[in-house]
Amino acid sequence: MSLKGKKILLGVSGSIAAYKAALIVRLLIKQQAEVKVVMTESAKDFITPLTLSVLSKNPVFSSFFNDSDGTWNNHVELGLWADAIIVAPATAKTLSKCATGNCDDLLTAVYLSARCPVFFAPAMDADMFQHGTTKQNINTLISFGNHFIDPDHGELASGLTGEGRLAEPEKIIHELSLFFSRVPVAARKKVLITAGPTLEAIDPVRYIGNRSSGKMGYAIASAFAAAGASVTLISGPTNLKPADQSIKLHSVQSAKEMFEAASAEFEQHDVVIFAAAVADYTPKYVAEQKIKKQGLGMSLELTRTPDIAGTLGKLKKENQLLIGFALETENELQYAMDKLDRKNFDYIILNSLNDPGAGFAHDTNKITVIDKDKNVSRFNLKSKEDVARDILHIVLAKWMEA
Repeated sequence: MSLKGKKILLGVSGSIAAYKAALIVRLLIKQQAEVKVVMTESAKDFITPLTLSVLSKNPVFSSFFNDSDGTWNNHVELGLWADAIIVAPATAKTLSKCATGNCDDLLTAVYLSARCPVFFAPAMDADMFQHGTTKQNINTLISFGNHFIDPDHGELASGLTGEGRLAEPEKIIHELSLFFSRVPVAARKKVLITAGPTLEAIDPVRYIGNRSSGKMGYAIASAFAAAGASVTLISGPTNLKPADQSIKLHSVQSAKEMFEAASAEFEQHDVVIFAAAVADYTPKYVAEQKIKKQGLGMSLELTRTPDIAGTLGKLKKENQLLIGFALETENELQYAMDKLDRKNFDYIILNSLNDPGAGFAHDTNKITVIDKDKNVSRFNLKSKEDVARDILHIVLAKWMEA
């Protein structure tokens, strides 16, 4: 989700990692957030207020009064202005002060005045981060409802290597985006998604497969996980990894394996999305040894694979939503509607290989959504991430009706 229009207050405390604050501000502005910065006095030894002011397009605050004109920087107004506060870097000293209410500078005063979510991104030497007092302060702040963005493991300013390195700006922005993507109704839901191709073995070396990259299914899984749903992803062989660590991944090879995995998971999920490109046929016999080349031709006897969506569609419960995909080259709407009825789907997502940029292997997709009442909604060509969010919003609207 974009942070467009969100009011973000960045707190910068005195660490060598303060130089990354410039990158954090830049990424926030790039997402069209409104940014204000509060610095501690020691933070100014590592990065100038002018740098952060130019990047944020707002004055930078570091004290209760402006020396130039004597005006007051109202910590209460700053705390109430923000939709979220990020303290990055958060030093051991700043964590201690916030945990104990030691309000002796503008940043801690803003923290105590805030009613919005607060995120701390610690940065310090590994031994300082592992010290019992630091851990106690972090646990105290978590008990107050604050959020933490774990530091990275790597080379530290001391020359040591360990945990305590400030999380990269991209990770900090990602965590913030995930927070604002969450939808309360999604937090109570479980979503099952199939993705990618299936590979049907001919012998130990060869197989029957298709060109599916799995990108669409993985994007859908990411969108629902970002919204707060519990997501299980059953994936055929791809080069992809789930973008969200909360996604439960089952890796399979064949249609039979995918059918078995989906059958085991089906009943406990609120939404099931069949985004995988499952092979319709599989070799009737799989050779135990590599088949040697002989003669001018070879016959391969095939048999039908399990109809995963059709079989599970018959088991659909009243409170479940089933969504399928149809990839067509002719009579697209008619074939998609027929599949919608046969498989007992609530929605079917139609892709046409006649649309440039849609279908397998692309980073984009162009979809038509048909519901069980035969209402048709057409969408423009978009990135698969944006298409996944469109599908998410359709499901969220359905959930909110209930």
